[in-house]
Amino acid sequence: MNFQVRRSSETIEVFLSGRLEFTDHDSLPDIVELLNNEGTRRFILDAGDLTFIDSAGIGMLLILQDETEQRNIKLILRNLRGDALRSIDLARIGELIAIER
Repeated sequence: MNFQVRRSSETIEVFLSGRLEFTDHDSLPDIVELLNNEGTRRFILDAGDLTFIDSAGIGMLLILQDETEQRNIKLILRNLRGDALRSIDLARIGELIAIER
């Protein structure tokens, strides 16, 4: 998985691409660190270019949900498609994380 970041006054957008899987766990601390930006109220994961999410990737999303919740930041998953969307739907992640389609 690769990611790029765009920041505004109250929102951080992370644009994900490739595959979100177990081998990406080393990137998670870098993404969590973004949450320490003062004034952030929304953290958007744009998955428009994400092609696949495995169970470890879903686990990383749940860790991000916990981290954002602790900081009173709204986590939003946006632009899920294809296999990534199917994985999220099967895991019922929409019950825990806001999904914008």
